[in-house]
Amino acid sequence: MSHDTSKPKIVIFSGPRATIQNSPSLVTSPSVREARGLLPVASGAGYDTVRSQLLAAPVTAYVQAYSAHPLEGDAQGLYADADGFIDPVTGKFTTEAIAGGTPVYEVTLEPSHGPYMLPYAATQADGSAWDSQISVDGQARQLFYPDASRIVTEIDRYAVDGSGHNNLLSSQAEFDFVRAAPSGGYTLGQPEHERTDKGEGAIPPEVLGEDFFPYMPARQEPAISTLAKLTNVVSTTLAEGDYDGAIWLEGSPTTEETVYWLNLLTNATVPIVGNCSQYGHGVLGNDGDHNLVQATSYIASRVWADEAGLDRVGAVMIQNGQVFTAREVVKADARPGGYVAMGGTGGVVGNTVEEPVLTFIPVAKHTHKSELTLDRLPTSVTGTMLRGETLAAVEVSVKDDTGALLASAMPKVTVAKYVNYGQDDFSDSADSEVEVLARIEKNLRDHALAGFVAEGSAPYGGVYESLAAALRLAIFRGMPVVAVGRGGGGFAFRSATQGGLVIAGSNLMAHKARMLLMACLLKFGSLPVPVDPDNPTAEEVDAIKAQVARYQHIFDTH
Repeated sequence: MSHDTSKPKIVIFSGPRATIQNSPSLVTSPSVREARGLLPVASGAGYDTVRSQLLAAPVTAYVQAYSAHPLEGDAQGLYADADGFIDPVTGKFTTEAIAGGTPVYEVTLEPSHGPYMLPYAATQADGSAWDSQISVDGQARQLFYPDASRIVTEIDRYAVDGSGHNNLLSSQAEFDFVRAAPSGGYTLGQPEHERTDKGEGAIPPEVLGEDFFPYMPARQEPAISTLAKLTNVVSTTLAEGDYDGAIWLEGSPTTEETVYWLNLLTNATVPIVGNCSQYGHGVLGNDGDHNLVQATSYIASRVWADEAGLDRVGAVMIQNGQVFTAREVVKADARPGGYVAMGGTGGVVGNTVEEPVLTFIPVAKHTHKSELTLDRLPTSVTGTMLRGETLAAVEVSVKDDTGALLASAMPKVTVAKYVNYGQDDFSDSADSEVEVLARIEKNLRDHALAGFVAEGSAPYGGVYESLAAALRLAIFRGMPVVAVGRGGGGFAFRSATQGGLVIAGSNLMAHKARMLLMACLLKFGSLPVPVDPDNPTAEEVDAIKAQVARYQHIFDTH
């Protein structure tokens, strides 16, 4: 298909556990149950269950005139004559006026026009009706869409604006679809000619929990290697220069983390917009469709562009008419509109309620301004691992020969949380912090690049003495530590940094600081390790502080 250059072209990436790409169960319609002698639906519902489906052949339908609104008939004088009548005796269509006949419009439903809302006629293999996504023998159907193409089609088909017009997406932009880490997968594979996403070639059988990641009926979490993969997919796709913007779809609790990561590592000059939903596609109260339309409006509006046409805002999330910066946005409540800007200094930079409007521009570095983009990362850094009983510096390859991020390089960053009355006793010894000590030991065995985020007291990020002592052990074993305040309402100042050994996390929340620290580890590698980590010299401590200062620069500016 040729690109309409009068419209922007947008790529929609499918991410994991995305309610915005989920749908309700396909339930066998009451009329089908009655016709086949099956048990009725448990609710005793009288209306047919209609779902969006495709026609296999043209169908002529006779639509009762003036039935689209209760008061259409009240304005009959404004209408042209109907196409004909349905004979009350024979039930047949005629163009001749007939006493007692029902006026109708004659319409032809064409398969090429897209899906129609029709009774759902499928039954289970044993002939019983579908009442949920689970079959009688416990097998599950997938409810997550493999990409966003069908959702875009259905929004264009069924959703209307306040003036009654549809095609709310295609009227604004053209779309491509890329499965970066999708929620739904092809367990039997898919022939090339059936693909709806941008990929080429047949899709081989995909594995649940490795290739796609739903949250029901069984929750499958992506791994750190998934983050590396999706980083490469998004970076490569946007580097082609074919798109005027990108939309990232993911589950509502975690979209904010992935979009912030892409804000740091993707050298994009066009917007990246995160979208999610509290309700599945087609469910009563669904907010995801509206968010997707507004994300498209934001990209098409170009309010994000600077004088050179480059994105001046960075990655954002658009939820219920608000434009949030990726750095500050947090899901605070499981309801539509349940997103807030954390950190105490703003984060809502505009709205899309009617026309997209920006009211603030963030100063934190992002996307093409970021110092952490994939193309700016080194090919390798120095990590730290235990070799026998000795700590050793090891080379960690960050990117392969093509510049792709290696999954094997992905750092392990752990969040250690401050709690009141957390110490075992008054000794201030690290010995009681067994969770942190065990993580340090495992990191040295398995993760050459590792670190900690200390989620301390609000607002300054302080932790109790035994936890501080345990984290100090981590620092002297190559693992950088970031201090942030819990609650997301204040700043972790340099006063919480143990004299320059700890990175001040400013107003970042712990999970955002984790993403930034991971990116920094890929940029700078581990901290230098003293010869005797339990007794570092003054010179060795100064060398650690010098490396921490490089991290601090990134945390101060990104």
